[in-house]
Amino acid sequence: MVPKNKKRLQVYSLETLMAKTIFKRNCDDLSFSKLQPWLVCLSAAFFFFYEFIQMGMFNSISQELMHDFSINAGQLGFLSATYFYADVIFLLFAGILVDRFSIRIIILSAMVMVVLSTILFSLSRSFEVAAFSHFIAGIGNAFCFLSCIKLATRWFSSQRLALVIGIIITIAMAGGIVAQTPFALVVHALGWRTAVMMNAGLGILITLLVYFFVYDYPKHQLSQRMAESEVVQPISVIKSICLSLQNKQNTLAGIYTCLLNLPIILLGALWGTLYLTQVHHLEKTQASLVATMIFLGTIIGSPLVGWFSDFIGRRRLLMIIGALLSLLVLLVIMFIPVLHFYILLVLFLLLGFFTSTQIISYPLIAESNPRHLTGTSTSLASILIMGGGAVFQPLFGWLIGLHWDQTFLQGAPFYSPSNYRYGMAIMPIAFLVSLFVACCLRETFCQPFIRENNLC
Repeated sequence: MVPKNKKRLQVYSLETLMAKTIFKRNCDDLSFSKLQPWLVCLSAAFFFFYEFIQMGMFNSISQELMHDFSINAGQLGFLSATYFYADVIFLLFAGILVDRFSIRIIILSAMVMVVLSTILFSLSRSFEVAAFSHFIAGIGNAFCFLSCIKLATRWFSSQRLALVIGIIITIAMAGGIVAQTPFALVVHALGWRTAVMMNAGLGILITLLVYFFVYDYPKHQLSQRMAESEVVQPISVIKSICLSLQNKQNTLAGIYTCLLNLPIILLGALWGTLYLTQVHHLEKTQASLVATMIFLGTIIGSPLVGWFSDFIGRRRLLMIIGALLSLLVLLVIMFIPVLHFYILLVLFLLLGFFTSTQIISYPLIAESNPRHLTGTSTSLASILIMGGGAVFQPLFGWLIGLHWDQTFLQGAPFYSPSNYRYGMAIMPIAFLVSLFVACCLRETFCQPFIRENNLC
């Protein structure tokens, strides 16, 4: 027979052990619950990272593409722009799907589409097949950023939204950096087709990352999920589009980001290396490094601008300052004819840093619309943003070829500084317009949308 005191000790020990176990489990759950939002959103952000590799790799293989497919600057601009054409066509459709279906399944399906199209592009032997495969990649990437924004609004509060989006864009810009000098070195060593095939392999790894870590909702927010589904179902697709179109904030923010994004679209994604080698007479590796500085500047600027915007509780003011400073830096690049390599590095870094205020458009849109319209509203703004690539990339190529004297260098067209001056003129005009647009925006003061019931 066990003594009563010993029984009590055993009971107390058992209770203590159970309490410690429960406490430890609760602590583990608490720590994981704090970590999981970042894990989900940053894993999804690697899809955005991959998108920027797809978009920016043409800067490293532009000469090779013109040589292998026997095309000029205008045709190269069109080939690159097929990516943006697809985005513009399918972004609205993507936004509607993101608001209504599983984001996890959408991202996985889109990634498979992009990877397969990348493989096809690496194997293409004609201009037409290359253009088709790049168009298909654009369809998949139409779902990319919208999914990231939607996940961020579900997993984070409005007061941290700009910071989170800034970090997401930082990861994307890292993809832009990978598409510059590192990708150019692989192209130089192995050829552009092998480099693109390796890019497809990277896409497979990112697909696996999304599969294991991305989820639609936090487990403890089932009520939010039910509330969103109850609101979304009665609203038709047409009504959701109309509600988003009625909000001028979406259009203005989309125009602002489209115009301030042009250095990345024009110089970072396609024309930067050619411009720097042919106008400033840099070596190709030096030129790709300078072009990389745009992405590096955005990497530094995006989280800082996002954090500072959240900290001061203002959106519009920083957008105005960013447009003005971007214009000043660009004018220095355009109108000082001789610039040293290191000065170009600094100027392109500053250009990327100041244009990073474009990221504020996304939390501003989220704060200006009901939560269940985030995807649709962001897609409408993104149509304008990606439309910039669809319009301005081929326009840039057409402008520099307008007075081209048919000079070739190593089998590829050669353009003079005066030729490039016509194309570069796009950006200062765009920055002036973006400055005006920023002044027309309504300040949200970092507050979430509070009139949801009135609109729905």
